[in-house]
Amino acid sequence: MSENNTLLQVENLHTSFFTDNGEVRAVNGLTFRLDAGKTLGIVGESGSGKSVTAYSIMQILAETGRIVEGSVKFKGEDLTKWNAKQMQAFRGSKCSIIFQDPMTSLNPVFTIGYQLEEAILLHTDKTKKEAKERAIEMLTLVGVNEPEARVKQYPHELSGGMRQRVMIAMALACEPDILIADEPTTALDVTIQAQILELMQELQKKMGMAIIMVTHDLGVIASMCDEILVMYGGRVCERGTADAIFYHPAHEYTKGLLRSIPRADNMNERLVPIGGTPINLLQMPEGCAFCPRCDAAMKICLTQKPDEYRVGDDHLASCWMNVKELYDSQEENGNGE
Repeated sequence: MSENNTLLQVENLHTSFFTDNGEVRAVNGLTFRLDAGKTLGIVGESGSGKSVTAYSIMQILAETGRIVEGSVKFKGEDLTKWNAKQMQAFRGSKCSIIFQDPMTSLNPVFTIGYQLEEAILLHTDKTKKEAKERAIEMLTLVGVNEPEARVKQYPHELSGGMRQRVMIAMALACEPDILIADEPTTALDVTIQAQILELMQELQKKMGMAIIMVTHDLGVIASMCDEILVMYGGRVCERGTADAIFYHPAHEYTKGLLRSIPRADNMNERLVPIGGTPINLLQMPEGCAFCPRCDAAMKICLTQKPDEYRVGDDHLASCWMNVKELYDSQEENGNGE
């Protein structure tokens, strides 16, 4: 993909939260690129830094949080240097976000129609009448039945799946270049999850937007992502295509995530949870962030942070095990030093 098609370029991003107990380094040196029309998946358990990455792009961090290093470039322009007015114009019209819980994202005292129209009026030059027509058009597009009646209803009158569709309609009303979906299916049952993901893929084809899918569930994004980043402790531990990640995992954390997913072809197989507890971001280890929970940890893992090593075409992993395997292979072939 040429540079002209690159919408978003994140380079060496460091985001921290400054608390009474110290600096919480939520994102540590994140780098990735997102091209037009592509889908990027960011996977990791709670506290891995995936949602903070999304909020850093949108510049909607809590008061205690800020980007301390690195850049977030949209079409070559660094967002971290923009003022509040420029960022307001960017949000909604260029980049939109769908939050995890639609019930807490929608205001309970205003109708669905009012909230949709408000977003359209804020980011476009449409009149109030045109905004209402656009709101109904968007609800129709995302599969909400009887949209003319729904615009008069309040959030509590809709089901969870219907509220999530409203959130998608609101995010896409201004036809953004980038859609960030932060755990968009967490609160939904499995059948509705599938419908929402299918809907997002259909809308992506129609509108040509790029998508960043933030999730803790590898299974959710298996079929829809062009590239997957696996995050742990604010760092990318592995990146590659869905096939590379699923069939040739090269980091012990990724392997642990895959072992904890139920398999349809063997429902009697015991799931193996990842041992230990999530990392304390106030006390980051010198070496690999996953080291305290890793069964294959070596001495070097305690003191030295591994770089990203290429383990295949468009497949990289930050794990000392890959270096060990390469060295062992050279020894076997008589090529070791």
